[in-house]
Amino acid sequence: MAKNFKDLMSMAKAKEVQKLAVANAQDHEVLTAVRNAVAEGIVEPILVGDEEKIREIAKEIDFDLSKVKVINELDGVKACEIAVKKVSSGEASVLMKGLIDTGIIMKAVLNKEWGLRTDRVISHVAIFELPTYHKLLFITDAAMNVAPQLEQKKDIVHNAIDLARSLEIEKPKVAMIAAKEKFDEKMPATVDAKALSDMCKEGEFGDAIVDGPFALDNAISKEACEIKGVNSPVGGDADIVVMPMIEAGNVLYKALTYFVDKEENAGLILGTAAPIVLTSRADSDVTKLNSIALAVMNAK
Repeated sequence: MAKNFKDLMSMAKAKEVQKLAVANAQDHEVLTAVRNAVAEGIVEPILVGDEEKIREIAKEIDFDLSKVKVINELDGVKACEIAVKKVSSGEASVLMKGLIDTGIIMKAVLNKEWGLRTDRVISHVAIFELPTYHKLLFITDAAMNVAPQLEQKKDIVHNAIDLARSLEIEKPKVAMIAAKEKFDEKMPATVDAKALSDMCKEGEFGDAIVDGPFALDNAISKEACEIKGVNSPVGGDADIVVMPMIEAGNVLYKALTYFVDKEENAGLILGTAAPIVLTSRADSDVTKLNSIALAVMNAK
């Protein structure tokens, strides 16, 4: 089981090398992360984009492209289409966003003819290694679903559980987050949390524990649970925290990124036919490398 990003990389290195298709790869941080992933022996990249700029950056960072497939495509929309098709055809198993707006690459991902749609809701999962927490913490959804309803939250939970299991977390503990830890019919987040907890008891999520509602402190602090009388196996030991809406998820994600250690995190888009490394342009090459390793573990 991966307890930190060092463990994650070791697990990724033990897995079969995955083909990584990068859309609009002409970005310094992206290519640095890809170079390091190649050096770790976890991916074989296909770089799609402005070949002249890709090779210029590669020379700057000492990235040997002699054995790397580079596809020259100056149009960003077409580059995304090529990269997505590499994945949907099976030529690659992981997709990565380079220097392109998220909306553009997601439009290609959602193409009904050759995209990466499934019957699942698409969601974002971030993972943090925190000095104040005893294991990796999964946070969802901070980037994709604005105000998910109950059925969407069910898929978001499934996506996060699947990712946790790919890291050999045998029985993921999922905390449904709200503003307080008690059911209140006037607070939709608590209503949905109880409904998902009931679904779990009925076997919806297999060998996982989904419980709630939890205030954030109850999900990650045993002491807070003792003080507030919260009695749950998830309390103070959550693997996954499911945020009630995008504002809450995004604020928590960015607070942890900038107030703790912005390099010790990773993120993926899930619910698609293959994992998507879709990080912010502000993210470091270390975050991008962590995310590639995470995608390698999740790839089928």
